[in-house]
Amino acid sequence: MTLRLSSVQHPDKGLVDIDIHDGVITAISTAGTTGTDAQVHNLSNHIILPGFAEPHAHLDKAFLADRVDNPTGDLLGAINGLEAVRNSITFDDIVQRAVMAAQLMSRNGVTSVRTHADTTEGGGLTSVLALLEAKRLCASFIDIQVAMLLSWPVTGNEGAQNRALALEAIRAGVDVVGGCPHLDSNPKGAVEYFLRLALDHNLPLDLHADENLRSTSDDLDYLARLVASDNIVHPMTASHCVSLSTQDETTVQKTAERVAAAGINVVALPHTNLFLQGRDTPTSTPRGITPVTILRTAGVNVAAGADNIQDPFNPMGRADPLETASLMVMAAHQLPDDAMQMVTSNSARVIHNHSNPVEIGSIANLVAVPAITVREAIAMGPPDRFVVYGGVVITNQKRNIK
Repeated sequence: MTLRLSSVQHPDKGLVDIDIHDGVITAISTAGTTGTDAQVHNLSNHIILPGFAEPHAHLDKAFLADRVDNPTGDLLGAINGLEAVRNSITFDDIVQRAVMAAQLMSRNGVTSVRTHADTTEGGGLTSVLALLEAKRLCASFIDIQVAMLLSWPVTGNEGAQNRALALEAIRAGVDVVGGCPHLDSNPKGAVEYFLRLALDHNLPLDLHADENLRSTSDDLDYLARLVASDNIVHPMTASHCVSLSTQDETTVQKTAERVAAAGINVVALPHTNLFLQGRDTPTSTPRGITPVTILRTAGVNVAAGADNIQDPFNPMGRADPLETASLMVMAAHQLPDDAMQMVTSNSARVIHNHSNPVEIGSIANLVAVPAITVREAIAMGPPDRFVVYGGVVITNQKRNIK
């Protein structure tokens, strides 16, 4: 089937017509200059963007805010609150909420998402299997990657059960290896374990790294040193990287240079880190956002994600990358065009190892937002978005799960 998106504003090319055939962009021409027999969708007063990519989500926790308490408001409070009700969270419950979250993301223009799945002794593979089922159910309108989020410890004798669980998750079909080395009693040993696990099974690595305000926390830097020492080339991502914001500029600069040389992606997560971090510092409260500008200047691919959707880790959140981009402008001091890149092409590189620009030959995963400029789109965040996934216009009817 051939589609034409007519009279749409391209950020670099002005007002254009975009032709799509067999799921691929086949032509981009000045608006109104070429005829067509295609099905035409008039998108005047819309800006066309690559489909949003959500590089870091927790769909198994989505919409739990009214069921799970976090009385302290910090990271461990959220973790403890979730563990207290773990037995009430069933496979069907997770699938239902994950599908709802995926539908919301799709309405907002997200065409791909990497979600982490709790992989714990108490919960076993329930989240992994439920999110793999949600991935299957939603495949017609959004691409879901499932990353194991392995519980701790993973080192020493006490980590044996979790290490065995990781192998079960891989056999079950997870797409990505992940965990939280900063919560292990031996963080460096945990980083080494996760890197070796990812390499041994040829799966991308995505760590929750340095999610604290301790200036001595150095998961990211240690990972970069390991990669350099063995000349490793492998898809790797470090999410959060909060502790960098507490270190001096020279230290961060050196880490950033090592991370860039290692090819490690970094994902900033402003929503959740603004909510969870710094609660014990009532004045001059740290923002808890990784130093994005230093990382980007060094050449690191920095993406931005929403992380949690209305759960004990963040009771807010609309699963909207334009909200994420807005926070990157206001809280991380990024320019609108750069913030938009962090939720589109940079995030796509995290998930798929390549970007997907609006150009001839690209897969037609697109979102048209009723705005004229990137800044206006971020500022207004209009809800009525025109979404194309794999060359198919995605309507609410197509998001229905039977």
